[in-house]
Amino acid sequence: MRSHAHAVISLAVAGLELAATTPPVSPVVVVAVALAAGVGVDLDHFLLARYGGDWRAVRRCLRNPRIVLVDQDAIFEEGTVGAARRLLSHVFIGGVAVPVVWLASPYLAGLVAVSLYAHVLADLVAMEHNKVVLDADDPRLD
Repeated sequence: MRSHAHAVISLAVAGLELAATTPPVSPVVVVAVALAAGVGVDLDHFLLARYGGDWRAVRRCLRNPRIVLVDQDAIFEEGTVGAARRLLSHVFIGGVAVPVVWLASPYLAGLVAVSLYAHVLADLVAMEHNKVVLDADDPRLD
């Protein structure tokens, strides 16, 4: 999924959190934390790409920051950030981040957990949708 889609989902999570609870922090903090968790978790893609090769994706973004917003498909080369590794990395990050944030604020830890859950769920739904679309277009299935 694209970052803007994850931002919309994160804003929905923040809105639901604000509607359903009385946060111990400012609503601005709730929105900022939901966005940071729900969109920021994708920064792991750069580390995964590095693990698989080199820093070309980082250099590409630094040379042309515009692609981060308008052409995210141009950031990584095909196969450098596998779907399974990406999702495993997200789950690992959530498993570490939530208990660490819990030490500072159980409320924010819950928000981080829900934001990351929504992110991973959205990635899984998008992957399944793309798989179905690709499978349906596969002439070998006729």
